[in-house]
Amino acid sequence: MDTRPIGIFDSGMGGVSLLRDARLLLPHENFIFYGDNKNAPYGDRSEEEILSLTSSAADFLLEHGVKALVLACNTATSASINILRQKLAVPVVSIEPAIKPACEKAGEGRVFMLATAATTRLARYRALLARMPDPSRVINIGISGMVARVERGITEAGAFDDILDAYLEPYFGETADAIVLGCTHYVFAGGAIREYFLRRMKGGCVLFDGNRATARQLGRVLERNGLVNPFGSGSVTFTTSGNAPELRPVFEKLLNMPID
Repeated sequence: MDTRPIGIFDSGMGGVSLLRDARLLLPHENFIFYGDNKNAPYGDRSEEEILSLTSSAADFLLEHGVKALVLACNTATSASINILRQKLAVPVVSIEPAIKPACEKAGEGRVFMLATAATTRLARYRALLARMPDPSRVINIGISGMVARVERGITEAGAFDDILDAYLEPYFGETADAIVLGCTHYVFAGGAIREYFLRRMKGGCVLFDGNRATARQLGRVLERNGLVNPFGSGSVTFTTSGNAPELRPVFEKLLNMPID
């Protein structure tokens, strides 16, 4: 039995969506969440900046005695996962955009991959995209502005229409078989995003994200390394580089939102 906490890191609050799934799958585990809200968002930063900030966050969580680290940020994963796995003495699990299951969905329409600008341009994602059966089916949309709204706890339908219009207007009327939420922040806005697509486009507009697959992988890694905590009710500790009293209510709101 290993009661040490699992560290979950995100550039802000988006990783809370993965934390929710991890708690459901691993109810006995203790978690410490760290959001680098002071430096968010990462999506418009350079690869070198993202790597430096992610490494500092990993060091912070290791100082708090975590037994495993989860990168709950697609942008941080793209920039730093290989280096962190070489550097750290604990297992590192990371999320990646769920374009594989999205591309496996039958249909003649397009797969829209919504992420931060950094995620769509970094080499790790481009390599993942190249392995798809038909990369040309995927439309990559690097979006700025949505993360900041989710960080304020804004998630309702219609709240992102102006931002989405700015990026998606050229595709109005297209058939959207699938929508990949390639940023963990966007999971909280998933309902609003799908509702927007259904108004502007044709097709099933089915949502995909990598959270549950990542939570399942975390469970396998814990078992493989003898790190499972099989007893207890589990706990969550919130930490941030930002203003904790101001951000804690947002964290608690997002953590307790219903999961579809």
